[in-house]
Amino acid sequence: MSAIVGVRYLIVSGAFAAATRLRHPGLYAGLDPQIRREIGWSLASAAIYGVPAGVVAWGWQNRGWTRIYGDLHAWPLWYLPVSVLLYLAAHDTWFYWTHRWMHQPRLFRIAHAAHHASRPPTAWAAMAFHPIEALTGALVVPLLVFFIPIHPIGLAIVLSVMTVMGVTNHMGWEMFPAALWQGPIGRWIITASHHQRHHQQYEGNYGLYFRVWDRLCGTDRGLGDFARDHARAAARAGHARADDAGRGGAGR
Repeated sequence: MSAIVGVRYLIVSGAFAAATRLRHPGLYAGLDPQIRREIGWSLASAAIYGVPAGVVAWGWQNRGWTRIYGDLHAWPLWYLPVSVLLYLAAHDTWFYWTHRWMHQPRLFRIAHAAHHASRPPTAWAAMAFHPIEALTGALVVPLLVFFIPIHPIGLAIVLSVMTVMGVTNHMGWEMFPAALWQGPIGRWIITASHHQRHHQQYEGNYGLYFRVWDRLCGTDRGLGDFARDHARAAARAGHARADDAGRGGAGR
């Protein structure tokens, strides 16, 4: 299961990193050492995430421990999307409070600073966590399957949303149309612009999927923008071209 989580991370983050290089060439210029560090932390996190997931998968198949139901008609069909929303809401609640807890000074230094060492974060940073933080994230969905009934299709949707939003919220640009994230829907869901401000200010905007807890608790800092990071990327790319030109001239 750890291998599956790791391969899923490499495929999804790799795909969005490739899309970034096509959509915004040079955005990750000069960040190769950081990206290698992000991949290292993320693969370590994948190993941790795989342990409770593997236990749950074994318990479901061999012991019937969980409330995962295989018969699609065991519950009304309308419950399938409801179960997905219940899981996302519960996960978002867990993430908000553990994330906010991780920003306490001592815990931040010990654990969460590893994630914020990415300046700016890239598509590879989605799972770049210290093992302490990875452990808090690895437990929530495996715990939920013991309490909230869900069909494997619903669980696959939850895991897909978790993976895609985790990556896209860190990749340094908005893939969604402005009508979504700047409109009424954007007041309640989180996209890259909302999470970008968290990485810029180091406080507020603690949610994962929804802005509900941030709004209720007064920690919503609104939307950020990518102008500063894109300008810095352009400067890095310019310096790299100048260095290459200098080395070429010296070679002649």
